[in-house]
Amino acid sequence: MPEPGPVLGDHTTLRLGGPGREWVRATTEDELVAVVSEADAAGTPVLVLGGGSNLVVADAGFDGRVVEVATSGLTSDVDDSGDPTCSGATVTVAAGESWDGLVATAVDRGWVGVEALSGIPGSVGATPIQNVGAYGQEVSQTIARVRVWDRFLRGVRTFAAAECQFGYRSSRFKADPGRHVVLDVTFQLRQGALGAPVRYAELARVLEVEEGQRAPLADVRAAVLDLRRGKGMVLDAADHDTWSAGSFFTNPFLTPEQAAGLPADAPRWEQPDGTVKSSAGWLIEHAGFGKGFSSATAGDRVSLSTKHTLALTNRGGATTDELLTLAREVRDGVREAFGVTLVNEPVTVGCSL
Repeated sequence: MPEPGPVLGDHTTLRLGGPGREWVRATTEDELVAVVSEADAAGTPVLVLGGGSNLVVADAGFDGRVVEVATSGLTSDVDDSGDPTCSGATVTVAAGESWDGLVATAVDRGWVGVEALSGIPGSVGATPIQNVGAYGQEVSQTIARVRVWDRFLRGVRTFAAAECQFGYRSSRFKADPGRHVVLDVTFQLRQGALGAPVRYAELARVLEVEEGQRAPLADVRAAVLDLRRGKGMVLDAADHDTWSAGSFFTNPFLTPEQAAGLPADAPRWEQPDGTVKSSAGWLIEHAGFGKGFSSATAGDRVSLSTKHTLALTNRGGATTDELLTLAREVRDGVREAFGVTLVNEPVTVGCSL
């Protein structure tokens, strides 16, 4: 049964956001479908909450039903005694499971393909929505299928990876917000002692391998966790740099003309579709917003991370309004300096830039 909602700030990594009108914690798939369907039938707005790591909630909270996804379970077609030379493992994971918990399990069992995604907070069910990625890997590279509850058709649907319309930090689920409630995700992972080829220069340097070479799974995980900690990207209650939603802005994809207008030393990566990808972090820093930046307009209770310019952080006692004021200042400053409008990566609830 729904209960009066607690403060959402207690359930988001930014530690911001007001109360939900109703709150239900769904621990089984049947319960998850039932409480969402019940709210839909009553015309009650629904906020599906996973780990709260990619969410910016208004200070006023959410005037509807918050459904906390707490489902659990992992099944695979191999066991711990499986032959590590086999071609792969098919692993199905409930939406409410911890993402980093899954990565740790994969590394421990010799399942290859998600090790560079270590340390990312949040739930498994959230990863296909955003096509989570880091250090040269994206979840779309290993997802075989995503099973969802379709709130419009009122039925369970299964999407093969090719049907998920994955792109950079995007998917069909993100493009059609609110329609699909992820129930579980199935991954196709190779088996072995070495991780996938390292495709990220910084990670390759730390591992002391060439790009494209492999390193032991456990070494890749340890190196990624160290890199993320150095950037304030591994949750730590004592470190306000981790009171964030991770990277707040996505890297922009520019026309060749826009890219040509950037300073000569700006990062540029040509894409197969003819666009040019640049670095949001570089643009932010070179627009005058360095690590630790705060302003009189937003107040000193929010700032850019002291370790990483892409993260907007709550320094303690902040409000969502203050955070969004800082986000607008950074976005508008980059646009004024370079003619590029950055797009926020976190989902906003009851508020917007």
